[in-house]
Amino acid sequence: MGNIVIIAVLVLIISAAIYSTIKRIRYGSSCCGTREPADKKIRVRDKNRANYPNRYTLSVDGMHCSNCARRIENAFNKTEGRWATADIGRKEVILLSKLDETENGLSEIVASAGYTMLSCTRA
Repeated sequence: MGNIVIIAVLVLIISAAIYSTIKRIRYGSSCCGTREPADKKIRVRDKNRANYPNRYTLSVDGMHCSNCARRIENAFNKTEGRWATADIGRKEVILLSKLDETENGLSEIVASAGYTMLSCTRA
């Protein structure tokens, strides 16, 4: 009888471990606790930096993991003529743009991704 209880407990522990692993693989290893699948990275077509005359450095609050970085990069990269790269350690986004951008417009894009733009400098 005791062996049956031990085996049942072990089966429950193994089941919980498998479920947790599948969830982590499916939803990414997000520190944000989101239960949505990790976003696929949107890649820019034009990778020639010389074609992007405008460079902006955005200080962004709320980026904590690679999923956060991907989410904010995708918010910019989905529009032709923009190329964003997020740096989690520095909490900033480097945006190369073919267009003249406004600080309010950039702030709205960051907010639509779920983050807060603290500052914007044009280089």
